[in-house]
Amino acid sequence: MLPLRSLSWKRSLSANSTRTDPSLRTSDHMSELHIDVKYVAHLARLELSPDEVEKLGKQLDDVLDYVTKLKEVDVTGVEPTAHPFPLVNVIRADEPKPSLPHEQALANAPSKANGLFLVPKIVE
Repeated sequence: MLPLRSLSWKRSLSANSTRTDPSLRTSDHMSELHIDVKYVAHLARLELSPDEVEKLGKQLDDVLDYVTKLKEVDVTGVEPTAHPFPLVNVIRADEPKPSLPHEQALANAPSKANGLFLVPKIVE
């Protein structure tokens, strides 16, 4: 997925609008901007029908509008987190344990030599 900064932005839906640098925009103008779906589709080497361009443009505008709504939420006193719930590592400790004897590990090998598995060469 492309980060928003690498997408092409336009000021309005009019054909006269020009691409502007996303770094020059302010957060107040986010609802006025939308993603140029045709340009992004071209970069991704996608062929989109006019209906798909319109549908995706509307969906992406809705996402930007929602981000604007989220910016209005008062988050004072809320600690930044990477995940909403505390994560706990459920993987067992990495401790050495007895393994299969060498002969038993090679017992069903279709081909073996010098105590090693032989595999077919796949790189020429």
